[in-house]
Amino acid sequence: MNERLKMYEEKMQKTMKSLDADLAAIRAGRANPHVLDKLVVDYYGSPTPIQQVANVSVPEARMIVIQPWEKKMIREIEKAIQMSDIGINPNNDGSSIRLIFPELTEERRKELAKDVKKKGEAAKVAVRNIRRDGNDALKKLKGTDVSEDEIKDLEEELQKTTDKYVKEVDKAVEVKTKEVMTV
Repeated sequence: MNERLKMYEEKMQKTMKSLDADLAAIRAGRANPHVLDKLVVDYYGSPTPIQQVANVSVPEARMIVIQPWEKKMIREIEKAIQMSDIGINPNNDGSSIRLIFPELTEERRKELAKDVKKKGEAAKVAVRNIRRDGNDALKKLKGTDVSEDEIKDLEEELQKTTDKYVKEVDKAVEVKTKEVMTV
């Protein structure tokens, strides 16, 4: 990979990582502790991820159990879950919180599949915008010490990189859609 293009590939990798994180947060009928990744609680005045103040486990296919290391954190965690867009009411038994995931309806599965496709499209747009920025930067090289042929080669290499990441996005979307639609 050419040094001039390295930065654009790194941006595309970040786009993929962001998509992977977004897709991991979409629940597919089974309990997935990643739905809690974006939730933070107030821990002695600083926003802290739930995983850093409690033990998160999945004892059954459709249940997550959160056991705070400090009893007083139960209220904070419960409040954070209720304020979030997870859409599940936490069950608090005084020492731990249980999140019971209901079986997804066919309609909800289709909604989630649409959401997955939307996130995939957004990632592809981001990758293509990165390619456009790269091509604009390469066009500015015309008239410098870089030959026309070298610029053309760099543009082709950038296009190949773009194609590779678009395929990765498609594959990730396909896998997640299949997971969401499987009963």
